[in-house]
Parts: sequence; structure tokens; C-alpha cells
Amino acid sequence: MIALPARRLPVAAALGVAAIAGVGLLYAFDPNAASSPFPGCLFHAFTGLYCPGCGMTRMLHALVHGDVARAASMNVLALAGLPVFGAFIVERAAGFRLLTGGARKVLFDGRLWIAGALIFGVLRNLPWAPFTALAPG
Repeated sequence: MIALPARRLPVAAALGVAAIAGVGLLYAFDPNAASSPFPGCLFHAFTGLYCPGCGMTRMLHALVHGDVARAASMNVLALAGLPVFGAFIVERAAGFRLLTGGARKVLFDGRLWIAGALIFGVLRNLPWAPFTALAPG
């Protein structure tokens, strides 16, 4: 077992509590319901377009309920990015590396994720197949 430095313990504990609370909320409340406590996407409400994050809450809800196919239909980019984000958070909170070398350089390069999100945001709004499959739902 890897011991956390004392200064990182509060951060790791807070992240753990927040993650557990978030999973509990996503399990208990359906973001598709009219009475959902989760807000809708303001970008979509104002423009009618899907942003790269549209469907992320519904994706997490489906994932918490074990429906990976439904989760992928909501936001495949966010679903693919969850393990990378998890590894990044663990590395930052615990202070040790889970990934090394070229994989770490590519997966943790924020510029690539921003470029990918922008491209994904454009493609998911194109009205032709196969791009219509990228829209949430």
C-alpha cells in the first residue's frame, strides 16, 4: 500500500467524499425526469446546439446504473475520458504516477483533450449519419 503524504490526506478524503456523494445523487435522481435537480445545458438551451459536454450527466446516470451502452449513446467522449480523468485525479491527490512514458504524455495532454472536445462538439452537431449518433440520446 502506498502511504499518502500528510498534506494530501484532506484533499484525497474530500475527493472521495465528493465522489461518493455524486454517485449517490446520480443513482437516486434521474436527470431525464422533469423533477430532476440537475440543471440542463445552457448552451443547448440558448443555441439549440450540443456542446461537447451535453449528455454528460445522463451518461453518468446510465453508468451508475450499469447501462454502458446507454452511457455511450449520451456522451461517448466523456465516457472514454473517465478512466483518464480518474487516473489524473488519483495522481494529483496521491502524489504518485499511475501512468508513465508516452501514454502519460498523450493521455494527460490538455491541449489534445481541448482539441478533441472542439472537434467532437462540431461533429455531434452535423445532421448526417454517422455523426447524428454522436448527439445525446
